[in-house]
Amino acid sequence: MVRIRVLVVDDHRIFAESLAAALAAEPDVDVSAAGSGPAALRCLERAAAEGRRFDVLLVDADLGVPAPDGRPAAPPVQAVDEDGSVDGISLVGGVRSAQPQVRVVVLAEKDDPARAALALQAGASGWVAKDCSLSRLLTVIRGVLRDETHLPPALLTGVLRELTAARRHRTESERLVESLTPREREVLRCMVAGLGRKAVAERLYLSPHTVRTHMQNVLGKLGVHSTLAAVALARRAGVGPVDLSGDVVERGGQLA
Repeated sequence: MVRIRVLVVDDHRIFAESLAAALAAEPDVDVSAAGSGPAALRCLERAAAEGRRFDVLLVDADLGVPAPDGRPAAPPVQAVDEDGSVDGISLVGGVRSAQPQVRVVVLAEKDDPARAALALQAGASGWVAKDCSLSRLLTVIRGVLRDETHLPPALLTGVLRELTAARRHRTESERLVESLTPREREVLRCMVAGLGRKAVAERLYLSPHTVRTHMQNVLGKLGVHSTLAAVALARRAGVGPVDLSGDVVERGGQLA
């Protein structure tokens, strides 16, 4: 029998333990639990190193969010040092980037088209209500392993609307980025990588004054007023960070 390895990621102990116990009763499911995003990433890394990768993650959409009455979230399922700084949607993106073969299903307290669209964009394969039946959840788990995408029918229209709007924003962002010169795009990629003016100057063999001018031109052409806003727009346009692993920099005159 081919067994499905599932990791439940939720910082509410009772829910996580109950769901894990219910899934563990299935003859073809092995299940573990983690109480935060960082703990989940450590579980994934440890399992991969031991040659027993997880197949599916079930991630709480509100991971790390305080309880409604302002009390901290319940103690983590695993007693490890956890900072709780990774939310559910961010975890989806991190997992899909580090281990793309793992399928991720988001478990949500309520339907939220905007959040569901963000989850899908981050790489999730499904969005399921926390109060759904066990049989429904198992159907989704087995479905995503066949590369299916599962959404509640009531969410479909809203999610498509959100994805369409996101595509329009991306198109506009791409148009703005295309207005930059090659050198300005290189400076923007350095900004996305988190480099400051001095670091950009050293990397591109430019004076800090010249880098400052390029950065001002980037902000002006993108129509934003801060580096953070420029980075956000660049990411929407699909602009990634400059590669910091090496020191080779193109110095051709055409980029000056």
